Amino acid sequence: MSTPSRIGNEYLTVDVSSLGAEMQALTTKDGRSWLWNGDAAFWTGRSPILFPMVGRAPEDTVTIDGKAYSMGQHGFARRSEFVLAGSSPTMCRYELAASDATRAVYPFEFTLAVEHAIEGRSLTVSAEVTNRDEKPMPFGLGFHSAFAWPLPGASADAAHTITLDNGAEPALARLEGGLVRPGALPSPFAAGRLVLDHSMFNEDAMIFPQGAGNGLRYAAEGGPAMHFSFENLPNLALWQKPGAPFLCIEPWHGTAAELGGSNDLSKRPYSQTLVPGAKSRFAFTLEILG
Repeated sequence: MSTPSRIGNEYLTVDVSSLGAEMQALTTKDGRSWLWNGDAAFWTGRSPILFPMVGRAPEDTVTIDGKAYSMGQHGFARRSEFVLAGSSPTMCRYELAASDATRAVYPFEFTLAVEHAIEGRSLTVSAEVTNRDEKPMPFGLGFHSAFAWPLPGASADAAHTITLDNGAEPALARLEGGLVRPGALPSPFAAGRLVLDHSMFNEDAMIFPQGAGNGLRYAAEGGPAMHFSFENLPNLALWQKPGAPFLCIEPWHGTAAELGGSNDLSKRPYSQTLVPGAKSRFAFTLEILG
């Protein structure tokens, strides 16, 4: 049975579902909604957690220690029921532990804890992965949050931009059949700034495997804005379902497998392997700027 949570303060209200520990709404005190509403006509996701892999595997199959397992795009956490492990007026923490269902496709003992916490005008979403097994555990972890485009309070024709804190021009990668095409493409950023256009997503997501840095600003020209900072999330993707009024800002540790690459989960780009008993934390913080 689902156990939803609502947390909030004088600035923000956040709703979180126990299914996938997924944020369902992000609202400011003036009633503006900043998160995508999950309209099934476009995409039912809102802010899924990607684990134990990001993206697709060749033929939806991964190998672990030489054995093949079926695994759909972005792993199983987003469709798993989490347990509420702790809460306060401004925080909720959900946990997913290994079960017979997860062991059938991912043969490890683990805990995945996802926490949403509000402070002032900021929300931090964190994920902590713990290896409770007696063998090394490979995985990828990512966030896939969809935000309003246009931003609430901005006109539909207002230019929307992504501006990287580091001012970089990271190389672009594209997908083919859900897998990362080898080779770097020219960056769409100029001095860290990208003016968004819906046509950019006709070829699926824009992926920046490295160099996008630890923070960015998503803004409507002369209007509302959000600032994001990332912890232990070296990869970035931007995605929109063609024609949909949202933009996914996706910081990852791990990407889809490479086209023509290995099915081995531990050999995927930016995959992490935890030794027995170890844990790793990943997080992003967003601040509503106006």
